[in-house]
Amino acid sequence: MTQDSLPPGLLEQYRGLSTCVVASAIESFGIRLPNVGFTDSSVRCIFPELPAVLGHAVTARVRSATPPMEGGSYYYWRTDWWKQILTVPTPRIVVVEDLDHPPGLGAFAGGVHANILKALGCAALVTNGAVRDLPETRSIGFQLFAGNLSVSHGYAHISTFGETVEVGHLKVRPGELLLGDLHGVVSIPLEIAEKVPAVAQGILERRQHLIELCHAEGFTLDKLEAGRRELGIMETREREMQDVSTKRGKS
Repeated sequence: MTQDSLPPGLLEQYRGLSTCVVASAIESFGIRLPNVGFTDSSVRCIFPELPAVLGHAVTARVRSATPPMEGGSYYYWRTDWWKQILTVPTPRIVVVEDLDHPPGLGAFAGGVHANILKALGCAALVTNGAVRDLPETRSIGFQLFAGNLSVSHGYAHISTFGETVEVGHLKVRPGELLLGDLHGVVSIPLEIAEKVPAVAQGILERRQHLIELCHAEGFTLDKLEAGRRELGIMETREREMQDVSTKRGKS
């Protein structure tokens, strides 16, 4: 799949999955390390009660602690950035890296900007910086993932846009596919995006089987071990031995 469009139905498939199970499904493909590809605890979901959001990344970098080097326009009047947003396929998720140290003195996104971004086909904003105007933003169903809250926008302004950014340990390229929910945000490699939901459903089924074993009468560790083997879930030692065997076979 390319970033040109999401196949019909794929959006709804992902909305029914958590970022946790999607991360586990992606890991099974072995195309990236298991400690990358998702936001860390420095970025949290502001409205955990809202449904999951899926979209292609629109990126920017901002500062708020000091005035812009040139011009005096505030952040929300950047038609050049808005036009660039429209070049990315829908649905869209805005990812903003706050370059200040520490980030988040002023809020880049508030009620006005949330409405503008939603009108431009964006479902959410992800930033390591600050946000504000939560009631207004929540009322339109626009999701926020942020490092903190702030009462003021300070000198919030865009320094660059349309480049690779890093937010909460997650590096994001323009057009990259992202899924966000109450747990955080995970990036989905486009080359496996259509395969991930089916794998995730399989993981959910195996998890449910093990959970049912735990609640069954007469639970024992032997029954749990039998269930593990039946489902093909490997212990760490077994997985390590398989990895060694695979490497030897390739050498």
